[in-house]
Parts: sequence; structure tokens; C-alpha cells
Amino acid sequence: MSPTLDKIRLAPKVLLHDHLDGGLRAETIVELAREIDYGRLPSTDPDNLRLWFEEAADSGSLERYLETFDHTVAVMQTREALVRVAAECARDLADDGVVYAEVRFAPEQHTTMGLSLDEVVEAVLEGFRLGSQGRGIRVGTLLTAMRHMARSMEIAELAVRYRDVGVVGFDIAGAEAGYPPTRHLDAFEFLQRENAHFTIHAGEAFGLPSIWQAIQWCGADRLGHGVRIIDDITLAGDGSAKLGRLAAYVRDKRIPLEMCPTSNLQTGAAASIAEHPIGLLRRLHFRVTVNTDNRLMSSTSVSQEFAKLVDAFGYDWDDLQWFTVNAMKSAFLPFDERLALINGVIKPGFAQIKWQP
Repeated sequence: MSPTLDKIRLAPKVLLHDHLDGGLRAETIVELAREIDYGRLPSTDPDNLRLWFEEAADSGSLERYLETFDHTVAVMQTREALVRVAAECARDLADDGVVYAEVRFAPEQHTTMGLSLDEVVEAVLEGFRLGSQGRGIRVGTLLTAMRHMARSMEIAELAVRYRDVGVVGFDIAGAEAGYPPTRHLDAFEFLQRENAHFTIHAGEAFGLPSIWQAIQWCGADRLGHGVRIIDDITLAGDGSAKLGRLAAYVRDKRIPLEMCPTSNLQTGAAASIAEHPIGLLRRLHFRVTVNTDNRLMSSTSVSQEFAKLVDAFGYDWDDLQWFTVNAMKSAFLPFDERLALINGVIKPGFAQIKWQP
């Protein structure tokens, strides 16, 4: 029986690519804006505001998409706001059946009202702790540096400082064009020396050079998005695929691709779910994972992403479990903890749902 959205919500899921400032509840944005007298919201009606975010994000331009974050970041400038947003994030993910999540945010974007970088990180960690209590979810944090800024070393050091209390890795994000990952090489080399994990946004709006630099120059453990790896794959008339050297390397090394189908449609990286590279990459057995990117802007959840893939590609429970195990294998957690979640939670959970009438 084909997986339905309601059934998919019950399945134990794993999320590796989700932005904290892209997943706020519209009601929370309105309330937080009122508390700090932020008067620039497009609407103070939560339903209208939610719709505005979706429409602004649906423009087909990554730059326009990124503008929506001006409003969410603006209301995330106090300790109380950060704790609340992180706690609600953990609860919302748990309600969607997520058992492990890595949620990322850029500490440098939350200091305009006087918080230090350490205070920002501690507030978010506290929120995740409160929100995940008793809910069957574990949330790890990725600290993001903005690729157009010059604070990546500072954020990398911050990630290492907090890695034993909830920060599981590092990331760089922001517009790719003109801001190659090699600009932050010192930060990545520092992280490698510290045996720390990191992912890099690459191959979303920009092509193969971005992916190549992220892997071969910077040493990324995972690729944020990575959809443009498709540019290095040639399809023959009979459907067979020939991989270029970079695509072959990514597949051979099992480098995880943090794919975000709905988000990629909004930023113009794919024309439709049915045409999204995830279908071919799954068929070719790349290490593909399914993610939300920004739940508010894309009006989505992990379950909804899976449901769209089921509709587009006819995936069954085995496919959804394959994506989920891929994600858990690729998480920035110790091996034994990943294995415990795969064998103790994910596989039994899927087995139970699969055979339910």
C-alpha cells in the first residue's frame, strides 16, 4: 500500500538540513515583533503573514528567497525569543515524527540587541533541550557562518567550544555566486585539525565548481543541497547514466547530499518535483537524504517532502526507509549512537507501520 501523508507522519524520520530562522510559527513572529516594537512585518495577521512568506519564497530567485529571513532574524534577537523559537522548533519536528534532527542557524545574525555569540548559542541549546524533553526527539545544532561575511573562523571556534553540549557541526550558508567556500579555507582547516564535522551549502544556485571546491579544497563531510551534481551526469537514450569524475567521486565516497526538493523548486534549482534530480540520484544510489530547508518559507515538513516524492516517483516504504537510514548514517553523531537509532528506532518503526492495515 502506497504511503499516505498521515502514515508517513507516524514513521520515525531524520532531518539534517533545516534552518532555525526558516521554521518559525507565523503566530510567534507576530508576537515577538510586538514585544520588541518591530514594525516592518508585511502583515500582523498570522494567516496573511504565513501566506506572504510562501509567496515571497516562491519567486524562483535565491536572492529574493533569502530576503524573507530579514523578518524572522529581526525577531530573534533576545535570549527569550531564541529559547522560544528553538523550543517550538523541537516540538514541531517531534509532532511530525522526527526522531533526530540537526538544525542550523548563524549566531552572528542574532547579536544586534546586545547578545554575545556565546549567549546566542546557549539560548538556542536551552530551547532545544526544553522543546525535546519527553518527546522522543534528539536535536543537534549546526553553527552556520555567512559566506559573504568574514567571521567564519570565529564561528568555527564557537562550534568546537560547544561541541560537547549540543553543537554537532559547522556550516556556511548564503548566496553562493561570488562567495566560494575557499574564502573560508582557514576555518575548514581549523575544523579538520580539531576533528570536527562540517557541511557546506554547495551546488544549489551555483554549479559544479562550488561542489568541487567544497569537497576537494575544503573537505566537506556533507553537501548542503548538491543538486547541481546532476550537471556531471550524462543520460543516454536508453536511460543509462555516465558519471563524470566529480559525480563518480561523490558517489564512490558516499558523500551525503542534503536534498530539499520543495525549496529547490522555489529557488529555481528544479522545475518540478517529478523533474527534481533526486529521482535520478536515488536510482543511481547516491547517498541522498530528504530535508525541509525552511519549513515556514516552503510551507513544508519532512513528512510532506516524503509524500511529494511518493506522488512523483511512486516510492514505497522501503524507499522512505532507505532515505531515512541514509540520513541517520550521515548524521554528525558518534557511530554507536547512529547505529542505536537505526536498529532500535528507525527500522522497527518502519517495520511496524509498513504492515499496518
